[in-house]
Amino acid sequence: GGAPANVAVAVASLGGRSGFVGMLGSDAFGDFLFESLGKAGVDMGHVQRTSAAPTALAFVTLDAQGERSFSFYRQPAADLLFRECKLAPAVFEDAAAFHACSNSLTEEGIAQATLACLRRARQAGVLVSFDVNLRPALWPREANPAPRIWSALALADVVKLSREELGFLAASVDGEAAVIEALWKHRAALLIVTDGSRPLRWFAPGTQGALESFRVRAIDSTAAGDAFTGGLLYALASRGIGRESLPALLADAERFDEVLRFAAACGALAVTRRGAFAAMPSRSEVETLLHSQSPATAEVTAE
Repeated sequence: GGAPANVAVAVASLGGRSGFVGMLGSDAFGDFLFESLGKAGVDMGHVQRTSAAPTALAFVTLDAQGERSFSFYRQPAADLLFRECKLAPAVFEDAAAFHACSNSLTEEGIAQATLACLRRARQAGVLVSFDVNLRPALWPREANPAPRIWSALALADVVKLSREELGFLAASVDGEAAVIEALWKHRAALLIVTDGSRPLRWFAPGTQGALESFRVRAIDSTAAGDAFTGGLLYALASRGIGRESLPALLADAERFDEVLRFAAACGALAVTRRGAFAAMPSRSEVETLLHSQSPATAEVTAE
């Protein structure tokens, strides 16, 4: 899916090591994406190519406030033909985290491949991150995305979604509280709910909190969520935080606040530029923003 590619670029832009797993068409658009990701510092060694279908396209339009809307040209498309059986075990053994989103759950074949990748990551002890990133236009007209999304959520350690996506999931169960309880019954340790320029909310078993947004001039929100996620995964990996050590981080309010603010700064900087790959900030830019705006006190409460 396009969102994980953006996350990979975000991590690389911060100075981290990232790779992309997926399939591109053997066409000009596929060549462009392959080269662009590589130039951004993303390892493309596990990308598959095919001539059986073209590379999918997504067009983004912006309103006067910089809020985006999407148009997709995808069916049939190369990314839907990806199968995990061709991936070497080293993909998971060498990773600190594995990230996916619901864009690769829209068809049965790619959904099963994505879920298999998430299971293999878990079996290898890798922290699993999942961003709902729901794009209804990518799903078949009569399809209900909720069951497949819940299948992926059941395998995730870190879950990121928007306020609207939380509402979507809440409609499939018995409200927001039921969504959160279901995540804890599975394996999740951290849920983050973003809400544009409004404070983000985070939840962990037994506690929750909020973090104020950074004050920036937004011109394009396209890459905000992916920059945030990339920043979060980079901040965790650079501190040696994986699945086993994540609960201890969440119990340390000061250390967790540092991680969360770093990720939020990445998302804030991304909205000040147009595009996706080009909008991802460097670590020095993030640190400059962190130092220029004093930490907002996070509200923390027990559930």
